[in-house]
Amino acid sequence: KDELLNQEIKKIDWENVDEFPSLAVCDSLDTKEAKKECFFELLTQNLEVKLSNDDMKKQFPNLDTLQLKVTVFPDYTVEFSAQNTSEDVVKLDSVIKSKAVDLPIVEPAIKRGIKVKSEFILPVVIKK
Repeated sequence: KDELLNQEIKKIDWENVDEFPSLAVCDSLDTKEAKKECFFELLTQNLEVKLSNDDMKKQFPNLDTLQLKVTVFPDYTVEFSAQNTSEDVVKLDSVIKSKAVDLPIVEPAIKRGIKVKSEFILPVVIKK
């Protein structure tokens, strides 16, 4: 019994999910890849709109593209944090948190029928 369980566990690809996080507007698409592209495109667009404002430009004048770590939790919460930047990360994370509000609800990733935590890096262009 334990040996069968161990064999089954070894077969599981723990690095990839069965379904990527999603937005409601992407759910009607047919393929996994189309849903994935829709999700990343819409989330990026939403974040670019939220973060491309005068306040952000004044506080971080040298920042044109932000590498944003996005963490989607099984309970539908989403966290954002700046990655690989020379800017004041604590201050930048605070601004991101205050600006990244009222985003569409993100459906968590699914692995073997269970909602799971997922993380990814999203490049967000801060418009000049």
